Amino acid sequence: MNAPALAAVYEKVWRPTVFYLATGRTTDADRRFAVDSLQLHRTHRVLDIACGPGNFTHYLSAQVPADGYVTGIDFSPPMLARARADNAGPRAGYVRGDARYLPFADGTFDAVCCFGALYLIPDPLVAAREMVRVLAPGGRVAITTSHRPDNPIGQITRRAAAVSGLRMFDGQTFPDLFAAAGLVDIEQRVHRFFQYLTAMRPPTAAAGPDADGPAASGRGV
Repeated sequence: MNAPALAAVYEKVWRPTVFYLATGRTTDADRRFAVDSLQLHRTHRVLDIACGPGNFTHYLSAQVPADGYVTGIDFSPPMLARARADNAGPRAGYVRGDARYLPFADGTFDAVCCFGALYLIPDPLVAAREMVRVLAPGGRVAITTSHRPDNPIGQITRRAAAVSGLRMFDGQTFPDLFAAAGLVDIEQRVHRFFQYLTAMRPPTAAAGPDADGPAASGRGV
């Protein structure tokens, strides 16, 4: 993801093609998922993790209230250069950072998302806990990431993906992590080789990423 050539074609060519093959869903469908799951009409501070060239970040910034703001964070300088050149705006900005060590205080954001990147991030579970840490009480989190079924086909998929450095997650890893972190209203949908998850931090929650929490609810496939 550090190649300038990939940054130039990522959102218009690479992402729509690869994600459609992996999920059967269009970019527009994924954008609607983001807007609905994060409830952007009433969300003021949004963090888009592994934002790439910023196309999603910029789109989300057009959906928040007039005083809202979306921060995109990515580790790749070429991706961020493209984001700042093509997708900056009055309600969108970008910073460089590591998803495992987010440079923000606890509870900074009303919504946190990471779309199509956790399977590429080293220590993805650490990154997921960081998402919860920076999420404010009453805030919502949304992720899309890889999914492998619990059967022989899933094992074949996992081995094949590992050759290219991709991780394939089972259906329990992230729902269980969110539940253990105290998040509620956990929902999961599976589309081909991808899982879509949303959850909420309770409005009065003081629990951190390592706290015990209620069991996941509303989970489905």
